[in-house]
Amino acid sequence: MDRKLGKLLKILEEDARYSHSDISSMLGENEEKVSELIKQAEKEKIICGYKAIVDWDKVSDVHVTALIELKVIPQKNLGFEEIAERIMQMDEVESVYLMSGGYDLSVTVKGRSFKEVALFVAKRLAVMDNIESTATHFVLRRYKEIGVKLMECENDDRGPYSF
Repeated sequence: MDRKLGKLLKILEEDARYSHSDISSMLGENEEKVSELIKQAEKEKIICGYKAIVDWDKVSDVHVTALIELKVIPQKNLGFEEIAERIMQMDEVESVYLMSGGYDLSVTVKGRSFKEVALFVAKRLAVMDNIESTATHFVLRRYKEIGVKLMECENDDRGPYSF
């Protein structure tokens, strides 16, 4: 990868709201060259999109995120690709990762309630062909997301605990 492109990607990853003028100053490159680099990276799907990181807890209390571990039976000649593709098409699914270790796919799901997410897992995800098992973990609090701190850790004022 070209060094300029690598630096450009790091700048955009830090804050995609930088103007092309700001980026050109940071890279020591003219604005036209920066625009060309960005367009080329978008065309080649190196830059896959731009997204705001939202702290939904500050906006609404009807928002639930779950991390779901899936054990999958891979398909002959397709591996995990076909099942991952089907899962990615579901509106509730935010991300899908192939994992090493004790399970095969990690799926992040968002919903309006614990019940909604649980029903999604039970009725749509767990019953898919080639899914051996699921383990659902609900996110209780988000402290940091994609490198962005969402909240300061509060002091625990519950006092000492002893038996």
